[in-house]
Amino acid sequence: MEMFMIRSWWFKLVMLAVAMLGFSSSIVAQKLNPSLQNNPSRRIQIAPESVLQNFREAGMKPVNHTLTPAEKEKVTKAFSYLTPLHRRILQQHLHSISFLDDMPNTALTSPIDAGGATKLFNITFRASLLNENISQWATGKENTCFRQEADSRYRVHVEGGDMDAIIYVLLHEATHIVDVVRNLTPHPTQASAVAQPTPFTQDVWRTMNKPAELYLDSLLEQTRFRSGKPLPIGRAPEVYARLAKTPFPSLYAMAAWSEDIAELVTIYHLTLKMKQPFTIVVTKNTVELARFEPMKHALVKQRLPQLTTFYEP
Repeated sequence: MEMFMIRSWWFKLVMLAVAMLGFSSSIVAQKLNPSLQNNPSRRIQIAPESVLQNFREAGMKPVNHTLTPAEKEKVTKAFSYLTPLHRRILQQHLHSISFLDDMPNTALTSPIDAGGATKLFNITFRASLLNENISQWATGKENTCFRQEADSRYRVHVEGGDMDAIIYVLLHEATHIVDVVRNLTPHPTQASAVAQPTPFTQDVWRTMNKPAELYLDSLLEQTRFRSGKPLPIGRAPEVYARLAKTPFPSLYAMAAWSEDIAELVTIYHLTLKMKQPFTIVVTKNTVELARFEPMKHALVKQRLPQLTTFYEP
């Protein structure tokens, strides 16, 4: 999703449609403040009016959030964990970051028209994210994939460590910017178009939001980020067993190839570079039934050499 990335599945499709129709130029032009170029974490500004307007048109009313000194420190720390490639790309292409209260999704990455040849982006985050750690935030997101049934004692939780959730989400959103700038995935004008694959999408994806035939699974196609609807939580063990037979690092990675690369880079960096846990666990009556650790699965591991570009000096 080249122009807009957002965590709410249905709202993301709306944003994608707007972007692909070329409406991103309606965003108010803003110039990059030279005094902020040396430190992307200092680029905290109010959300672009175009972002707020998109939410208003969808019937939502988020408002700008003024960060406390402690919250600013968390943001600065999150930037320090980015890979060398993230830092280089954001140095040149990150226009601003913003925080909103009453924002329905976790984050939104959108283009900024500054009237020049350089692509610039704003990342807008839900401010309450700053009060969560990775385990809390990821568990909440994962549970949107399932609906509880009467008297169900199934539970899905993510063992993601206690580092700030903003670290995970910044890594993910920053990867979207790297993807657009470096064309790590194709960016066709239509989601259904069969584009020339890149090394990252080759043999994994057929179109922007349709996996290759080999990885089309009838159950996984019913999951929230493929169908828009949650499954009964009793099916969670089978869902993760099926997911383990694919090259995708998460259910969210199956939404589109842009989310796939963002999830793969983020989970890889957190687990293998930062030595943090990331495991999805399904229990019933506190008894473990399933455990999904993406970086341990063969088809996921086969893709990891493609990520070396993020660590080149």
